[in-house]
Amino acid sequence: MDLLEARLKKIDRRNYRSYSSLRGQYNFVDYDFFIDIPQSDPFAPATRVRARRQWSLTDLAWLKNQSADYQRAARDFIARQFADLAREVNEIQIDRPGQAVLDRTAVVFDDDAIELRFRVDLPADGRTIIAKKALNLLTFTLPKIIRRATIARELPMDDLRRHCEAVEDQVALRSQLKEKKLIAFVADHSVLPRLAGNSEQPMPDAVPFISPDSLAVELDAPHAGKLRGMGIPTGITMIVGGGFHGKSTLLNAVENAVYDHVPGDGREYVVADETASKIRAEDGRCVHSVDLSPYINNLPMGKDTTCFSTQNASGSTSQAAWLQESLEAGAQTLLIDEDTSASNFMIRDERMQALIAKEDEPITPLVDRIALLRNHLNVSVMLVMGGSGDYLDVADTVIQMHNYEAVDVTAKAKTVVQSHPTQRQPEGSDTIEQPRVRQLNRSGLQAQLEEGKFRIQVKNKQSLRFGREFVDLQALEQIADASQLHTIGWLWCQLAQLKGWEKQPVTAFQKMLQDEWFRTMPNYGDLAKPRVVDVMAVLNRMRKSEFK
Repeated sequence: MDLLEARLKKIDRRNYRSYSSLRGQYNFVDYDFFIDIPQSDPFAPATRVRARRQWSLTDLAWLKNQSADYQRAARDFIARQFADLAREVNEIQIDRPGQAVLDRTAVVFDDDAIELRFRVDLPADGRTIIAKKALNLLTFTLPKIIRRATIARELPMDDLRRHCEAVEDQVALRSQLKEKKLIAFVADHSVLPRLAGNSEQPMPDAVPFISPDSLAVELDAPHAGKLRGMGIPTGITMIVGGGFHGKSTLLNAVENAVYDHVPGDGREYVVADETASKIRAEDGRCVHSVDLSPYINNLPMGKDTTCFSTQNASGSTSQAAWLQESLEAGAQTLLIDEDTSASNFMIRDERMQALIAKEDEPITPLVDRIALLRNHLNVSVMLVMGGSGDYLDVADTVIQMHNYEAVDVTAKAKTVVQSHPTQRQPEGSDTIEQPRVRQLNRSGLQAQLEEGKFRIQVKNKQSLRFGREFVDLQALEQIADASQLHTIGWLWCQLAQLKGWEKQPVTAFQKMLQDEWFRTMPNYGDLAKPRVVDVMAVLNRMRKSEFK
């Protein structure tokens, strides 16, 4: 601390760039403090710093003996506590978690210490350093926050244990899905509606979810015990019902259930297949060398759809591409909402079939391929459908949402199919294959960085800057946090260090995200582990990506 004080006094009233001389390690009484990347300007991103406190000083060493998921949750909890303690100090920012409990780098557990990673805005008057304010911030205000966030007697230990146990329970529930032949589980008394469209907080006074008896299952949680709830089976599941009755709310809960949630979220006992991918129409997106032939063929001028590329996809083309890309990335469950889908990709009714001959229509709708996805590729589909009954012919389970209550109407749907047979004719072949794996040009990624002066920047969940390009990600609803995008940028950067073509990009990213994935990353506190299916989804939307 004395060294830091001396250096600050030396640069008092100098130009702001002199803060760069603070880079290095400083030993406080009970923790080590690192200034890794000092900000170069008052308007530049805040200074990256770290604080390491030995386990022996925290009374938290017992956490090292817990499971990896328990430790992930504990790190998440400590980051939340740090953020709460620093709430009134605008100059100190940590990567504050949302409702999902992700594997983050804001707090890292090593063999010998707890490490906090965060940012500090160093004080200035214009572009002149104010050493007295900086000294007060770094040697008085900040140490109190660091110590209170990393010592047992200052932490609400019952809340910490409850937080960690809830995460372990969710991991255990999710691990039972495959054995039970389920794609998702929604526990009784879960609160699915959110406070607002821009909020992940639960809605007060919402109707609690209760499973219909016919779909009820019991799963075992190590801490909560046996939990009853609705099991959504593998296969094809339709969610039907009138408008505003909760169809999309149920689907949104399932799409977010690929992540664990904090106690009190309302969805902490809602889990889903972690590979589940929500797909939709996305006009104007790019598509790189994707085989669309199961859904699109016979384009004008003989354009090949077995290796299709475009910089301006239509709604139906983009949705077909997203489906194929998801399967390539390992998704075993697809989630689809009629409201955000291209109607001509979903269905072509009998009247349109009579008007436009099949040889004049390039699109084979999903309704004619969905059973093949289930039967040949073992891919399950959960779709919200309110406007077309033709999917009833292939649905295994039909759930009606009525006033936010789930009703199993599978038997009634089968009766409707018998009494109201469809008049449309099936289209397309009776075979389907797993999409071919595309190779990725690693050198192309490196060229992007070189052109953009090595920039990897993320401001929100809607965009990632990689080199010169800003990748538009507004359609990706399953990115839980901007920090995941930051990690994705650095994964690409690592891959770009190798030359030539990566033959198995999905496998490569899976290996990079194993175990302590962040050890190969910079010592940044604003990284969070993404799913491989999302790493590929973002990469597929970079317009200068090169696949073959």
